[in-house]
Amino acid sequence: DGMNVLLIIVDDLRPVLGCYRDKLVKSPNIDQLASQSMVFSNAYAQQAVCAPSRVSFLTGRRPDTTRLYDFYSYWRVHAGNYSTMPQYFKENGYVTLSVGKVFHPGVSSNYSDDYPYSWSIPPFHPSAEKHENDKTCRGKDGKLHANLVCPVNVTEMPGGTLPDIQSTEEAVHLLNVMKTTRQKFFLAVGYHKPHIPLRYPQEFLKLYPLENITLAPDPWVPKKLPSVAYNPWTDIRQRDDVEALNVSFPYGALPDDFQRQIRQSYYAAVSYLDVQIGLLLSALDDAGLSNNTIVVFTADHGWSLGEHGEWAKYSNFDVATRVPLMFYVPGMTTSPVSQGARVFPYLDPFSHIGGSVPRGKFPVLIFCLQWVDRGGQSNKVVELVSLFPTLAELAGLQVPPACPEMSFGVVLCTEGRSIVHYFNISEGKVEQGKEGCDDIDRCFNGEPVAFSQYPRPADTPQWNSDKPRLKDIRIMGYSMRTIDYRYTVWVHFDPSNFSANFEDVHAGELYMMENDPNQDYNIYNNTSHGWFFKKIID
Repeated sequence: DGMNVLLIIVDDLRPVLGCYRDKLVKSPNIDQLASQSMVFSNAYAQQAVCAPSRVSFLTGRRPDTTRLYDFYSYWRVHAGNYSTMPQYFKENGYVTLSVGKVFHPGVSSNYSDDYPYSWSIPPFHPSAEKHENDKTCRGKDGKLHANLVCPVNVTEMPGGTLPDIQSTEEAVHLLNVMKTTRQKFFLAVGYHKPHIPLRYPQEFLKLYPLENITLAPDPWVPKKLPSVAYNPWTDIRQRDDVEALNVSFPYGALPDDFQRQIRQSYYAAVSYLDVQIGLLLSALDDAGLSNNTIVVFTADHGWSLGEHGEWAKYSNFDVATRVPLMFYVPGMTTSPVSQGARVFPYLDPFSHIGGSVPRGKFPVLIFCLQWVDRGGQSNKVVELVSLFPTLAELAGLQVPPACPEMSFGVVLCTEGRSIVHYFNISEGKVEQGKEGCDDIDRCFNGEPVAFSQYPRPADTPQWNSDKPRLKDIRIMGYSMRTIDYRYTVWVHFDPSNFSANFEDVHAGELYMMENDPNQDYNIYNNTSHGWFFKKIID
């Protein structure tokens, strides 16, 4: 009675997936899930870094309300005792389970992944996780290094395994336990890849010959990019292979051939992840749970692959803030699934080259835009902060109320809004549209808006620009994205009282999506933008 929930959260995954029309990637299992799901092609994280984004969407509150912009505070102590999404399901009779990286580990989740508030049993962390940053990558010199680009022979790894392999095994084990005990469950599985280091089984390189790998379409720092907006990718500079290149800080470009290698390894890591997802979903079928389990697939934020001369996350650009987001809801995004039917047969990326996936008797080209009577796709702009109320509604729980203006003392409320009304599945076609916005709050001129933000320590790139600690934050970049544009203002911020001063604007950015989809031509200075500005301060 009531649906189970399987929430899959991937670390640093931008939507380079077949179902998001990426031409190069091999992601047959995620594409197969998409073909049975409602897919949101314009979903955005609220801050492009792990801990703040995860705490935001797991509590349904924005970073200004969790007061977490770095990695070093626990919201229940420093902001308010906010209920989390898993906690709400637990309080509603679900067994809640966490596998891998769901909350960001450390002080930001009280060194316990928020156990026992959020989870019924202590969260599982793969033992191989502790070797993630060890010297396990064999270099050209035959020695072991802590590299960024790190294809490995899994049998030579400590314990003969990798963290995501262990997480899949544990998640499959828990699905089988839940099947036996017949308990209603909320299982969150957090995968590490494609987070750096790009450490994955070396055979996945075969899927991506280097000669097929291009550079980013815009691998240069845009002329009109304000210096405060640039993220100097300090974390990858610290990896042995990047450090050896001795690139000048902050704007020096990586050599083209190395850029291609990073892009190749990112794609290879995504295909390795796709295999894990395939094994997990196939186990859901095996356990007979595909007909009564909602599956959500998303990421904490994206990752720049050389666009704007940038790497990693830590910015307000789409490449850092945009995430995949899809919802499989049996009987809603698919016709009712009979008990024991196979919805997610495992697909081998090495044999499914060409993107055609047999479904039933006839192969269907997996292109998210051409479902045959299943799934659907919305280009509505949505936010990850809306995940909590959306999942509550899909599971038939009471939707948490909207937060009041000041909600530090409110235990259960959300600053997102359920997006279930965008699932107009009955048509089974791509939902287009500019119409429709019943919540004036998060809508601008009838258009849905996604807000993201990013802190900086200074107006020019510093060693701590990517990850400033709270006490060092001096500027906050508030960004809003609609279907038509991205508008960002970088304003003075005082960390002692968490206040932004919109009268002290350090810089601004405005990109019009129609003629500048890659966000390369900042027209902030040749536009009057009082209209945009009024919206962002509301």
